[in-house]
Amino acid sequence: MMADLFLASAWFIPFYGLIGAILSLPWSVGLIRRTGPRPAAYINLLMTLLAFLHTSIAFSAVWSQPTEQLVWHWLSVADLNLSLTIELSPVSLGALELIGGINLLVQVYALGYMEKDWSLARFYGLMGFFEAALSGIALSDSLLLSYGLLEMLTLCSYLLVGFWYAQPLVVTAARDAFLTKRVGDILLLMGIVALSSYGEGLDFSDLASWAAASPLPPLAAALLGLSLIAGPTGKCAQFPLNLWLDEAMEGPNPAGIMRNSIVVSAGAYVLIKLQPVFTLSPVSSDALILLGSVTAIGTSLMAIAQIDIKRTLSHSTSAYLGLVFIAVGLGQVDIAFLLLFVHAIGKALMFMSSGSIILTTNSQTITEMGGLWSKMPATTIAFVVGAAGTLAILPLGMFFTMQRWFSGAWEIPIWLLGIVLFVNALSAINLTRVFRLVFLGAEQPKTRRAPEVPWAMAFPMVTLTLVTLLASFAPLKWTLWLSLTAPLDNSSLFLYRSAVPLLIASGAVGCLIGFKIELRRAWSRPTQKYLRVLQDLFAYDFYIERVYEMTVVGAVSLSSRFMAWFDRYIVDGAVNLVGLVAIFSGNTLKYNVSGQSQFYLLTILIGVALLFWLVFSGQWSFVVDYWLSIVN
Repeated sequence: MMADLFLASAWFIPFYGLIGAILSLPWSVGLIRRTGPRPAAYINLLMTLLAFLHTSIAFSAVWSQPTEQLVWHWLSVADLNLSLTIELSPVSLGALELIGGINLLVQVYALGYMEKDWSLARFYGLMGFFEAALSGIALSDSLLLSYGLLEMLTLCSYLLVGFWYAQPLVVTAARDAFLTKRVGDILLLMGIVALSSYGEGLDFSDLASWAAASPLPPLAAALLGLSLIAGPTGKCAQFPLNLWLDEAMEGPNPAGIMRNSIVVSAGAYVLIKLQPVFTLSPVSSDALILLGSVTAIGTSLMAIAQIDIKRTLSHSTSAYLGLVFIAVGLGQVDIAFLLLFVHAIGKALMFMSSGSIILTTNSQTITEMGGLWSKMPATTIAFVVGAAGTLAILPLGMFFTMQRWFSGAWEIPIWLLGIVLFVNALSAINLTRVFRLVFLGAEQPKTRRAPEVPWAMAFPMVTLTLVTLLASFAPLKWTLWLSLTAPLDNSSLFLYRSAVPLLIASGAVGCLIGFKIELRRAWSRPTQKYLRVLQDLFAYDFYIERVYEMTVVGAVSLSSRFMAWFDRYIVDGAVNLVGLVAIFSGNTLKYNVSGQSQFYLLTILIGVALLFWLVFSGQWSFVVDYWLSIVN
């Protein structure tokens, strides 16, 4: 009975984080100084704990209940009916459980990581706002509500990336992250408006039935699907909007943990719910597969050339989200959910480990580290387990997810196996390279004194390490209920029988290469010219930022300069010309003001005479005919 009450009130869970953010304001704005900022942190921790407990009870009760929807009719005008819908189902509450659990651990972790930060209260207030938006997205069944919450998420990401706003590079990163995601959000809004004009409502649960009976022409269906893809493309840091996640690493590491595990997953979560719309046109599905493939391959190559520990992990995030895009494009949303779940936990653990390293060594450059495994055992184990959890290594969760993907439940093209093997092998090389540089080898100047982190950071790391190991059983217990399956033909059996051994081999080969390749320190560069070219190509993200500067940014800058010139010399020139004409004509006419009535009478007579001359001499008709010819 109590569990049913918690389930019925699950709609209130997002408000816990919002209440914590509001209660933090007196400390955030400096109204209360005597106590220091810690009470604001404790208030938000308490609210997050209550939200997690509420979610856990509701999640345990939802399995025995049918899916329930709570509808709030917001606006009804003529044929327009806008409603905000909350869905209580195992999927939505499971996503909420993941958000609450990781957020709780991250907030405990932040107590140690940001202990001496003067704006700790502001950080926890933003994290509460962050949690409210993420929790709302997990429960939302309304595309309109989800869009509003995504906008809240974008604003909060901007504020957290720019948290240390005294640094110019941080301000630039926050601005770029905000503007990049705004590009996708504007296109997503256009898709929402178009979808509202085609369908009866904007609920995710109604999209499947609407898509089955949709009479949309091919062009409209393609444009609708592409516009709806644009928003998650920006949120999930997919090509060509992938650079913001790399720059966002300038923010505090606890926020980076959430961003690389949960925030990017929120965009993919919305994409998964929109999947029925993408079945209307093959253009939409092909676009998802193309974007995911390019991002997965490209960012995997970018990651192996980075020397910033957070940036090498952020590029890996984009690569795995690319696999999610491919799964959605193929209509295999169960696999997409599993990829999100397993990747979020493993990546959060690796970012916790990297944050501990950064705090202890005061450096993010992996070429300045070494020999940390004996000094920071908990951090080392956390990194190893997190890295193994994101690779297809038996018996952890990503392996069983990939095994489910290639189990024969769906018709899988052979190129997909090639992409998955490539990403798995490159990720193994990258993470092994990072592990060798950071934890193995000789001590470096910045790692000679590197004690293990305090309990506030160690406890969440150890807890999430255990959760990562236990999460390996989730793909085995996950019940398929969303994706359509297709019967196999005999020609496809060889692919499925060889997929699992190839996955194991790709991870093993990647780790072996990662252990065998030559590691170079910051002052060392390869002597071979082609290696240096490849290193720069990958390290500078295929020069995408420079391409943007020469194309998009250059076009905007050129057009703005042209508009400034046009406004200054054409628009302002025309206005100034009218003013000058008025001034000169006024100065000329002032000499005709003599005060003599006979002069005014003479002027009137001359004007009337000219008018009669024009009318009776045929000149007037000529003028009228001339203007009529121009009009016609």
